[in-house]
Amino acid sequence: MKKYKRNISTAMLLHLALFLALQACGEKKKDTAEEEPEVAIHVDKDGFTQIFDGKTLEGWEGDPTYWSVKNGNLTGEVTPETLLKNNTFIIWKGGQPEDFELKLEVKIAESGNSGINYRSEQIDTIPHALRGYQADIDGKNTYTGQNYEEKKRATLAYRGEKVLINSQENPDDLGSLRANVQKNCWQSREVVASLGESDSLKANIKSEDWNKIHLIVKGNRLKHYVNDVLMSDVTDNDTINRKMSGYMGVQVHVGPPMTVAYRNIRLKKL
Repeated sequence: MKKYKRNISTAMLLHLALFLALQACGEKKKDTAEEEPEVAIHVDKDGFTQIFDGKTLEGWEGDPTYWSVKNGNLTGEVTPETLLKNNTFIIWKGGQPEDFELKLEVKIAESGNSGINYRSEQIDTIPHALRGYQADIDGKNTYTGQNYEEKKRATLAYRGEKVLINSQENPDDLGSLRANVQKNCWQSREVVASLGESDSLKANIKSEDWNKIHLIVKGNRLKHYVNDVLMSDVTDNDTINRKMSGYMGVQVHVGPPMTVAYRNIRLKKL
């Protein structure tokens, strides 16, 4: 009789252990399920995904001499001791977007010169360098909002211009490419409409404060907005020189000491 009771007790203990183990497993699955939405928190209701976490440079590649995270911002800084010989970028390594919208906020010192490159290629001979379209940004707001093609066709559209870029006839003639840039501006272009006087548009841009940038890049049309105002609009019909996909990155430019900060960097692929 005592042996029988002992067997019952053992069986009850085994059942209890199994029950607790299953309960713990269920709790673990529940916790995992509850944790999954944390990944989705970075996607807003309009479908934009945060591509900078505000804490680390994870997913980005640049020279740590110039790039860091400060106060939750992606910060580029040039000091008197670290003056540049070449423009340098921190490059997003999460892909080479084709059609997309990009939203972010930027604050730049008056002495600063920066920009947001997209549909760009990396240059093998210069570390952390990009060649391609750029939403120009500078501290004096002389160029902020225009479309400038870094290390290639130069200015495609000044602030306030809607531009048609014409096709090129000599695809393999680099000399022709260089000859077609005069006064830092691409010559095979046609201004088809005005978006407003440059100085009037400049009044919408804050000096040494946060400004909202919104890029809409779809097909061969490239639109740059600052604080919800369309600053430049390019339709690029140059099938030889244009790029339809490529890297994205942000820049610190050769020149005097400067600081630029980016935050709330959000991307939506179209």
